[in-house]
Amino acid sequence: MAGIGAGLLLTPGASATRDQPSLVALDLAVSALGVVVERMDFPYTVAGRRAPDRPPVLVQAVRDGASALVERSGLRPRDLFFGGRSMGGRICSVAVADGLAARGLVLVSYPLHPPGKPDKLRTEHFPRLEVPCLFVSGTRDAFGAPDELEAATAAIPGKVTHVWIDPGDHGLRGKDTAVAEAVTSWLAPLLGRR
Repeated sequence: MAGIGAGLLLTPGASATRDQPSLVALDLAVSALGVVVERMDFPYTVAGRRAPDRPPVLVQAVRDGASALVERSGLRPRDLFFGGRSMGGRICSVAVADGLAARGLVLVSYPLHPPGKPDKLRTEHFPRLEVPCLFVSGTRDAFGAPDELEAATAAIPGKVTHVWIDPGDHGLRGKDTAVAEAVTSWLAPLLGRR
């Protein structure tokens, strides 16, 4: 089950579950590379609540999901990639910045700031991200325009790659294939594939 020795833990956006179509599409595409993929839910969705838990609870859920994936797959903690859509990806990036071992981050529609509030940046942890980071975003994302996101990610010490889906808003509806292609193209070289 260890495949080529890598795993990916995928997390959903704030109003979604592990069965979000874009996560399922990513799961299928990345699994085809031989990566062990796990999609997880956050505690609040498991409990049937709509409002997300506080960030420390969400970060702990990612840590718990990583431990479960390591246990189930036989992979080492440092063999895991983390990511997901919007809030899920952001929480994964916070967990990694706070010391969770990782090979890299896959951040789809990273919510740089709330719509219309560009001064409320969600970037305080960026200087602690020392792993490769992929940001896949729409060119019309109200949570962060391309120039805003590129300026903010300059604070990340790890290698940053941006892929822009044009046209695309925060939901990237109908863009699952393009997102999956961006992620697999980025992952393949990191896995020793060309």
